[in-house]
Amino acid sequence: MKKHLLLALAGMALIGVTLTGCGKQSKAASKETVKVGILQLMDQTALTEARKGFEAELAKAGYKGKRIKIDYVNAQGDQANLKTMSDRLARGKNDVNLAIATPAAQALQKADKKTPLLFTAITDPKSAELVTNPTKPDKNATGVTDLVAVSDQIDLLHKTFPQAKTIGLMYNAGEPNSVYQIKQAKAHLKKLGLRYQIKTAATTNDVQQAAESLAKDVDALYLPADNVMAAAMPTIGKVAKAKQIPVVPAASTMVKDGGTITKGIDYRDLGKQTAKMAIKLLKGTSVKKLAVEKPANVKTVKNDAMLKVVKQEVNLPK
Repeated sequence: MKKHLLLALAGMALIGVTLTGCGKQSKAASKETVKVGILQLMDQTALTEARKGFEAELAKAGYKGKRIKIDYVNAQGDQANLKTMSDRLARGKNDVNLAIATPAAQALQKADKKTPLLFTAITDPKSAELVTNPTKPDKNATGVTDLVAVSDQIDLLHKTFPQAKTIGLMYNAGEPNSVYQIKQAKAHLKKLGLRYQIKTAATTNDVQQAAESLAKDVDALYLPADNVMAAAMPTIGKVAKAKQIPVVPAASTMVKDGGTITKGIDYRDLGKQTAKMAIKLLKGTSVKKLAVEKPANVKTVKNDAMLKVVKQEVNLPK
């Protein structure tokens, strides 16, 4: 009798342990409050749109109100802020962290190599050393890139503005994403037999002078998905308008803010795509099982007002 009683108690204890273990598989399953940290590099339309899309998609999936606690910080483009804020999120014991833009992702991964880290609005996570193999993440990071084929954007520029023979390339040489895209742009321009000139600008304060200097000697401008260029697009747009030359930027939000035309993505959609990965992580999926994703949708975006001021032959895509 005593033996049977001991066996019964042992069985009940085992069931209790099993149920407890199941309850800890993910906070998503247990309806506990989840903690998400968000580090945004700076106030810039594309980055903000990505964050809003991320938060909206989480809310749509039920992560709102008491079900989620978001710790959002914005470094305002300052490296010291990136470190301080990354350290803060690392101490926060979050279930998932989101980094918006490459410098933010690099700083956050350096501060916290254990918490699942999602990145969005970055171009090349491999060269940024966030992952060794994008298809099989081997660190604590994965996410969604914003890379649209630079060759496609240059082809669009060439077909839309066939009279443009010298293309101006402007970027921040301190951004790895920009260096990567400019290298591709130069190679494809050379392939098409087009000339190019280059100017760099490290801050938004440097952009106007660089743009005015470049615009005097070129027929069109191509800009990578560069955070400094994106933040200064209204200024670049004014320079381009005064010189009556088209601007083909890599990001669709840059078209809206002063560019002319591009093949790009909707950054709010990019944020939503990233949130779907976050939900999988919150439900217990390992980072290593989530390959880095490319943008789901790419489309031609144009600024009709800017197209009207371009005094060149224009062949708009159908």
